Amino acid sequence: MRKYFAGAAVVALMMAGQGAYAADATPAADEGTALDQVVITATKRETNLQTTPIAVSVLSATAMADRHAESLISLMDGAIPSLRVATFEARQSALTVGIRGIVPFDANQTARDQGVGVYIDGVYLGRQQGLNVALLDLERIEVLRGPQGTLFGRNTEGGAVSIVSKAPSGVAGGRIVAGVGNYGAYTGELHQDFQEFNGLSIKVDGLLQHQDPTIKNPMAGQAGWNQYDRKGGRIQAQYKPNDKFSALVAVDYSKDENTPFFSQLINYNPYGKRVRTLAELQAGPASAPAGTINPLASLVKVHTDRQKVSDIGTVQQPSVDETGGAMMTLKYNISPNLQLRSITAARAVATNQWDNSGIEARNVFAPNATFGRYSLSDLYQRQYSQEFQAVGNVGETFDYVAGLYYFKEHAKESAATPFTNQWNADGTAYTIRSSAGTSKAAAGTAGWERGTRFLTRASEADAESYAIYGQGTYTPATMDKLHLTVGGRYTKDKRDGTLYIVNGKATNFTFSYDKGRFDPLINLAYDAAEGVNLYAKFSTGYRAGGANDRSQTFQAFDAEKVKAYEVGAKMDFLENRLRLNLAAYAMDRTGTQIDFDNVDTTPGSPTQGAHTEETRNAPGTSKIRGFEADLTAQVTNQIQVGVSYAYTDVKVPAAPFPFTGNADVPQGTPFPVNVVYTPPNAASAYIDFKQPVGSMTFKAHLDANYADAQYSFQTEFADVSPTGKLVQNVAVKGDSSFIVNGNLTLADIAMGDAGSASLSLWSRNLLNESHIYRISAANRGTIGDYANFNPPRTYGIELRVKY
Repeated sequence: MRKYFAGAAVVALMMAGQGAYAADATPAADEGTALDQVVITATKRETNLQTTPIAVSVLSATAMADRHAESLISLMDGAIPSLRVATFEARQSALTVGIRGIVPFDANQTARDQGVGVYIDGVYLGRQQGLNVALLDLERIEVLRGPQGTLFGRNTEGGAVSIVSKAPSGVAGGRIVAGVGNYGAYTGELHQDFQEFNGLSIKVDGLLQHQDPTIKNPMAGQAGWNQYDRKGGRIQAQYKPNDKFSALVAVDYSKDENTPFFSQLINYNPYGKRVRTLAELQAGPASAPAGTINPLASLVKVHTDRQKVSDIGTVQQPSVDETGGAMMTLKYNISPNLQLRSITAARAVATNQWDNSGIEARNVFAPNATFGRYSLSDLYQRQYSQEFQAVGNVGETFDYVAGLYYFKEHAKESAATPFTNQWNADGTAYTIRSSAGTSKAAAGTAGWERGTRFLTRASEADAESYAIYGQGTYTPATMDKLHLTVGGRYTKDKRDGTLYIVNGKATNFTFSYDKGRFDPLINLAYDAAEGVNLYAKFSTGYRAGGANDRSQTFQAFDAEKVKAYEVGAKMDFLENRLRLNLAAYAMDRTGTQIDFDNVDTTPGSPTQGAHTEETRNAPGTSKIRGFEADLTAQVTNQIQVGVSYAYTDVKVPAAPFPFTGNADVPQGTPFPVNVVYTPPNAASAYIDFKQPVGSMTFKAHLDANYADAQYSFQTEFADVSPTGKLVQNVAVKGDSSFIVNGNLTLADIAMGDAGSASLSLWSRNLLNESHIYRISAANRGTIGDYANFNPPRTYGIELRVKY
């Protein structure tokens, strides 16, 4: 963290919270000052959070509103310390989601996956593109910490994020939300329930969220940075003719137009090299003395804190992410002890990326040279999934869930990186290049209009997965405090694809992956006393194998596998006024998927000269160890507090450098590997206050979130040292962070027969703290480090009307 509250780290080490972040739930028996009992569906059935022997954090719709959290990217602030959310590169259009140190570096591709599964209403989302769309009438977010390979399957080695939406109620009524804020922000929502008729209930949701850029673009008529415009809608229909059968059909569509976070230069010439003269530059590269560095253009400055306006204007338009789909959930009660379910879903994602985040920060100045790397990507994905479940029990001694699962996906992407700007001879001015370029034969001369692009890569891939699973919990009649859960899942994964363009050349590299695996679970729980539940668990999970579409060969890599050992305690004290949940775990990961940067130097190779990224399974075992604590207290009728803390220690063995032909790093050289977006210590805390004011209620919310500094890259291999040598790994950490959010609300404002209203004043990053969340030292030897800062303070007012 930069410039803020060193003492806050000490406070933060105590924090962990569910409490007010728990789902809206049924009040406990003691209605005076007791905490609510929280119902979750993490085990495919409705259970009480405190009696479910797995580590789960819950954010309710109320908690998200208190934080003014509009989408998953809002959870970058660390509301749940074990959950890490970050942008891929600087893009809002693709999110990296991690739990307990399982955080992928680059899953923004066609043929590889994340290690944490994201689900909406039980439907797995196959790509990280489009994850930042607006959340349509959220009920709660359940964060399942640790491997979920038995009930959730592939790509849940770190855990799962389950987003649960509000279903039709069958009662006529609705809600309207309208708000405005700084940076030209405005929001609007409509949620309408229609009266049930002959067993049919219908619900309609619609919303829009808008924010102007927080960093301005000096070029008139062009988009700035960190702006967004999200729109979405959904229609749900639920048919329930009797108590035995129900059918829920939902159709949704969302569109997110956004720009990336700004990449700015935070230092120049950190090695202290001699700066070349303009005459040396104009004489050409051959006359530039070794061990020297190009000067900065006079228009470019070093900025050590968050910029408000870019030094350079450039061409930029918003990226466009479109997501949508249809799903149908059928439930049939064969008997009071057995329910059959069917979940059918088809979804699609289309992303058209226009990302000019770095401009001058990532390019060395040279006379008349091009700069402003416009990262363009068109990705189209479609998926289909079908799941059958049987959920039941045998008396009071045995509960079970069993299922069959099928998933099929097709993804296709092409990418280009043309340059938008060009310097004059001495760096005192620049021009904007033609959008059509002068020739599409090379990146330096190509344009950014479709048809004029020089494609750096293009690929397509198909994935197919089959699974059968079962899990049962046995409670002996003579030992009703003991609960033994045993489960397993067998999964068969097939994947193949073609990398048909690399660096503008047709390559038609292919890969094929076809493997199966079994994931078991054993969980022993014991009710030690009233309100005290202990458990010990063994589970496994994995991230599926695939291929890296940024590579020069499209070589397949294997699955990444985790074995996890966990002990925990869930405790309610003082007549449910104090809640303390603890978890300690150890995870051993094999086949760790490591990304290596390389430039193909193989003579005669079709990709010679191309900058590539290869993924390999590292030998050895990665060790992940951690501890988590969640404390919630209902202090009085008016005050509730929560604190939370997560400690994560990850050790990844050095991986052998896999390439030949590199004079600075021979093949097989041990290569240090960092874990990305995983702070050793992370914490959050909140306080909620409410007080009747006549017939109304005054509410106040304040939360604070801390995280240690984190790495942004697994490996970086592009830095040139003072001696002119390539350095193996120059990855550096960003800053620690301390983010405070606040909300003041006047609720229960009577509107006669029309309903009630609430009026809120909110702020995110209330203290306007600035920290680097992503940093690259790849250009340290040629210009300097560039970085992305967190968003600045935002604030606004919001009206919510319920009728």
